[in-house]
Amino acid sequence: MSVRRILSVWFPRLGAERLLRRMGPVEDVPFAVVRDTGQMQVVSSLSATAEAAGVRVGQPLRDAHAICGQLATRLQNPQAEADFLQALSRWAGRFSPWVAVDGRDGLMMDITGCTHLFSGEAAMVARMVGEAEALGLSARCGLADTVGAAWALARYAGVAPGHERSGDAIDQEARATRSRAAKKRHWERGGAAPLPGGAGTDLPGIAPPGKAYTLLAPLPVAALRLEPGQAEALARVGLRRVGDLLGQPRAPLARRFGRGLVLRLDQAVGAAPEPVSPAGEVPRFATRLTLPEPIGLADDMLAALDRLVPRLCELLRDKGQGARRVRLQAWRVDDTMQWLDAGLARAADEPDRIRPLLAHRIEEIDAGFGIEMLRLEAVQTEALHPRTMTGHMEAAAANRARLDGGAQMDDLIGRIGGRLGMETITRRHPVGSHVPEKTAQVLAAAWSEPAGPWPAPAAPRPLLLWRPEPVMAPDAPRLAGEFRWRGRTHRLAEARGPERIAPEWWLDDPDWRSGVRDYWQVITEAGERLWLFYAHGAALSSGWFCQGRFA
Repeated sequence: MSVRRILSVWFPRLGAERLLRRMGPVEDVPFAVVRDTGQMQVVSSLSATAEAAGVRVGQPLRDAHAICGQLATRLQNPQAEADFLQALSRWAGRFSPWVAVDGRDGLMMDITGCTHLFSGEAAMVARMVGEAEALGLSARCGLADTVGAAWALARYAGVAPGHERSGDAIDQEARATRSRAAKKRHWERGGAAPLPGGAGTDLPGIAPPGKAYTLLAPLPVAALRLEPGQAEALARVGLRRVGDLLGQPRAPLARRFGRGLVLRLDQAVGAAPEPVSPAGEVPRFATRLTLPEPIGLADDMLAALDRLVPRLCELLRDKGQGARRVRLQAWRVDDTMQWLDAGLARAADEPDRIRPLLAHRIEEIDAGFGIEMLRLEAVQTEALHPRTMTGHMEAAAANRARLDGGAQMDDLIGRIGGRLGMETITRRHPVGSHVPEKTAQVLAAAWSEPAGPWPAPAAPRPLLLWRPEPVMAPDAPRLAGEFRWRGRTHRLAEARGPERIAPEWWLDDPDWRSGVRDYWQVITEAGERLWLFYAHGAALSSGWFCQGRFA
């Protein structure tokens, strides 16, 4: 039985080198790609020259310019980078049919049974790195038996780690321990871990079958793909290397740092399965319009929409699909791109339902020095039900039913969601529960159907509900003629009840630990209609409470 072999390919300078390939050779000019966070611009990718000048990924752009005054920058285009990585996954398909995109800057490949076609693992990896260099890309590879180990070797083997030290660490050793410390290997003293492919080579880390445990030990804990903040938490207790964790009991680690750390550790050493799942070929529905002259007026863009939207709807109808989310991309003459997304409450292939969602947000696109190409894509689609041919009378009746029904509401949800966000528009749906707080649930309006008829309760429910508030009254199950609530004394004029409601025995609700409740509809002499209940007391003490007010 062949051993499973996983190859991780990492492109550490993907964003910068993608643009450098289009710009042509730029010698000795530091280059960086920056992303706009809303408050400042942050470096997201660097060229080798900029990295050698001292600029680092994650730095604010003002700090990067202070370090390197000759730094040239371009704005990040995350959609173009994702498309470029997809193109690289198709290129990697010549080495293995089992290729998956790994994050924003890497590929994961299952090369089991493929290496003999390239004269072995080392020759295959060397050829892949060489072809990437011919494409103008820097590539680092890691080869191991598991996905986690391959990922760690590609990004951390042979690379000088950052200062994963806690605040109480010291940079010098005492004279008494200096002679003993000199006998340690350099990577055990915080230096770079050795390249498994051989010292002094540019080849990636290649872990022989069954040797990933040994090669992972000197790597920093960040090589385990931890959650943000976990590496710092481990460093505070002195756990800085993967080898420090391999010998630790799993239960204390899970209790202190979460089960995610234990899962990542088991995945790296092969104790937990982690398959490589390549994405299937997804049909793309897109159309573009290349303009003979740059445009910048809103009226010109609306005229372009009149040509793009019908063509996109034709593509959708040919495949029986409807758009749930569309994206309009505007490519400017300075080789940058602006875009806007619009969501629909229900999948549609009709121009009259898609165009208004884009038209009322067209002002959000900054034309800059001019737009030379527009591209419209349906990034999320759903299958539409097949249509049945009917006569004129049936079609007219169906059209009236559609207009009187949910189509207009769906269009309204789409227009409001385009400004506020689709997740902010909600519906209330009935739930089969006698507990007042659980008789309804909130669902997103764009992904739910309108609620049907609500079940009638056994007794009327108040219009306003709140968390139970204590009422000062005698601790007895019968209503007194006078009680105090919200700092005021109320005199009883009329009462109707009780309606007994018991908590759901299969759920432990902290608000219902007082046990069975007897609800009363109370009218005070001042005319207030309140909803009071008496809690009989179970795990908590008994007493009177007010939970709502009738209209």
